[in-house]
Amino acid sequence: MTVVTATSLDEALDALAGDPSAQLLAGGTDFMVEVSFAHRRPASIVTLRRVDELKGWWRDGDTLVLGAGMTYTELQAEPFLDVVPGLAQAARTVGSPQIRNAGTIGGNIATGSPAGDTLPVLVALDAVIVLQSAADGERRVPWNEFFLGPKRTARRGDELVTAVRVPVVHGRQEYLKVGTRNAMVISVAGVALVMDDDAHTVRVGLGSVGPVPLRAPAAEAFADSTIDWATMTIPDGGAAQFGALVSAAASPIDDQRSTAAYRRHAVGVCARRALQRCLS
Repeated sequence: MTVVTATSLDEALDALAGDPSAQLLAGGTDFMVEVSFAHRRPASIVTLRRVDELKGWWRDGDTLVLGAGMTYTELQAEPFLDVVPGLAQAARTVGSPQIRNAGTIGGNIATGSPAGDTLPVLVALDAVIVLQSAADGERRVPWNEFFLGPKRTARRGDELVTAVRVPVVHGRQEYLKVGTRNAMVISVAGVALVMDDDAHTVRVGLGSVGPVPLRAPAAEAFADSTIDWATMTIPDGGAAQFGALVSAAASPIDDQRSTAAYRRHAVGVCARRALQRCLS
């Protein structure tokens, strides 16, 4: 096995240009599980933990740029948690402290699992994924063009996820997830809700209830038109109707962690509760 320990972005991109089949390794929280169970045996690995260009976050006008190397622990830290509280809430639900110290948002995106905890929040924020290669430089891909199927993305073998761009949104955010136990669990169903007080819109991102992270456009349109934005209230029965519309947007499957019927029910309940919390 060949291991390249990249210490700069150029080194990482050059390594991928020379071997597009190389496995990228940041936190390794998904990849090392597959190795341990002999599901993966890569011939070459490019490690990214020493690439400073992938670290940190910054503001670019009305957009936040999150380096792909940001860990879940960093997503929970001030002042970031005050700017994107939905991502901070999602990060708190991930694994153990050790996992949160190692796992990165770039790894969650590049893995492309529909159960990825940060993905519903990124979807609700209309995130744009930043990719880079030595041959073609940078390209930006909207989330709905990036996630193609379970653990399938638009990233080419010679490309690296370098960052994710999200808008600065003023309003409440919530992330709720259901699992088979109370902690250190893969999501059975997850809901992110982002309220934009300036635009008077509600955006919903769904995880683990489809082959890719989903939005719930009918539920969003209903909330936008039903909420009294002056008083931040919704008529009686409105939150329940919102939850029902979110359930209808889900397309879950039966698997070893849950039935499709339970996932559909759970995602609706989570959506209703998230809306009620944002309006409280």
